[in-house]
Amino acid sequence: MLAPSLTAPNSKTELLIVDDDPLIADALGYFLGRDYAVTTASTRAEAVGLLRDKKSAPALALIDLGLPPTPHRPDEGFALIADILAHAPGTRIVVLSGQSDELNARHARALGATEFVAKPADPEYLRSLIRRVLSFRDTSTEIEDGLIGQSAPLQKLRAQLRQFADSPFPVLIEGESGSGKELAAVALHRLSERAGKPYLALNCAAISPNLVEATLFGHSKGAFTGANGPRAGYFEDASNGTLFLDEIGELPLDLQPKLLRVLENGEFQRIGETLARRSSARIVAATNRDLKKEVREGRFRADLYHRLSVFTVAIPPLRDLGDDRIRLLEHFRAVYTAQADLPPFRLTADATERLLAYRFPGNVRELRNIAIRLTTKFAGKEVGVDDLEAELDLGDESLAVGVLPAPTLAGRAELVAIALNDIRSRHDFDLDATLRRWEEAYVEAAQQLAHGNMSQAARLLGVNRTTLYNRIDTLAREKRTTPQ
Repeated sequence: MLAPSLTAPNSKTELLIVDDDPLIADALGYFLGRDYAVTTASTRAEAVGLLRDKKSAPALALIDLGLPPTPHRPDEGFALIADILAHAPGTRIVVLSGQSDELNARHARALGATEFVAKPADPEYLRSLIRRVLSFRDTSTEIEDGLIGQSAPLQKLRAQLRQFADSPFPVLIEGESGSGKELAAVALHRLSERAGKPYLALNCAAISPNLVEATLFGHSKGAFTGANGPRAGYFEDASNGTLFLDEIGELPLDLQPKLLRVLENGEFQRIGETLARRSSARIVAATNRDLKKEVREGRFRADLYHRLSVFTVAIPPLRDLGDDRIRLLEHFRAVYTAQADLPPFRLTADATERLLAYRFPGNVRELRNIAIRLTTKFAGKEVGVDDLEAELDLGDESLAVGVLPAPTLAGRAELVAIALNDIRSRHDFDLDATLRRWEEAYVEAAQQLAHGNMSQAARLLGVNRTTLYNRIDTLAREKRTTPQ
C-alpha cells in the first residue's frame, strides 16, 4: 500500500491519467500539467506498475474504461478501479470514458469511482471537477475508533476492538471490500498502548509476488538485481508498533512459513543475510476471502491461519447496519458540505426508504462517494427517488455480496444418466474437450459477473487469483494446440 502523501517534490498534486489513446493522454497531460504533476499510462498493467514504483499515491486517477486488450469493453477499466484502490485506497478515481453506457457508469461508481464523465469532455469542466473532487477529504480516521453508528453489529464491533486492542496477539479482520477493514485496524492501534508507536500498512495483493519477501523483511546490498543498498522491511520499520497486512489471503504460499516464523518467535532475516533479526510488532491481518475454505483447499496454511486468527473480528457489511446507513450518510453530508462550503442536500421520505432498501455492493466506500456526488449536484435541494437511483448500481446487487446463490445440483444417478446419454449420442466423444469447454464457460461466466475484476471472479469460482490466471493461461494454450 502506498504512503498517503499526495504531493510531488515540486508541491504539485500528483495525478495519474490512464488512456490507451495517446492523443487524449497527451492532450490531458498538457492541459492539466499546469496545475498537477501528471503521469500517464496506456494500459492497466502499466498503471499498476507505476503505482508499485511510486513511493506516494496519486491524489486522483483519471481513467478510461476501454483499455487493452479489450478496448471496446469496460472489463479492464473496472478491474483497474479495484487495482488502484488496492494499492492506494485514498486515491480518488474519476472515470473519463467513451464506454458511457449508464450501467457502466453506475457500476464504476459502485466499485469506488467518485465520478463518471462521458467523452468528449470539456477541459475546463474536467479541471473544475477534479478540483472539486480533491477538495473533499475523508475524516473517518479522525474519529477515535472510526465507527459511526449505534446498530447492534457496530456496537459488537466497537466492543471487540476495545477488548482486543491491548493484547499482543494477532487479530484477523474479515469483511467485504469497502466495508472498512483498515479503519478497524487503525482503531486497534489507536485504542492500544502502542498508539504512540509506528503504524504501517501493507496490501499483500498490491505488490508483485517476487517483491513481497523483500518488502516485508528487507534485504542486504546485492541480494538481488537492483538491490543497490541495504534496506529495512516493514517488520523492522514497524518496530514495536502495529503492522497491518491487508488481503493476507493473497500472500504466496512459499512465503507463508516465513511469516509464521515471525508470528511464533519474532525472528526473521533480510534477504541475503544470515543474521536473525527480531520484531515486536503487533500483527493485524485482513481478508475478504473465506480463509477456512482456503485452508481446506490447500491455498492457505492451516498453521498460519490459526496463528493469525487468535482473535477474529468480522466487519459487518453496510447492508446489515439498518439506520446506521442514514447516520453515515448524514455524517458524510456534514463533512463534505462543510469542506465545500455548500448548503446540505435533503432526502425525501421515499428516497430515504430507497436508500435503506439498497444493498450497497461497494459498502461504505460507495456510500461516501454517493454523498460527495449528492453534495455537488443537489446543494441546498431535495433529493427524490429518481435522483437517488441515478447514483446507485442497480444492475446486479447480488454480486456485491461476494457469494452467488448455490446451484441445485443433480444427484449422482441423474448425473450418470446424463453422461451415458452424452457418450452414446456422440461417436467422437472427448472427455478432455468436454471438461475444457465447461471450464471455459464457468471462467467466462465468472468474469462477466465480476465485470472483469479478477479477484472477484476468483472468489466466485472458489479459487485464488493466481490459480485463476494459471487456469486461463492453460486453457488458452490448449485451445491453440487442439485441432478445431
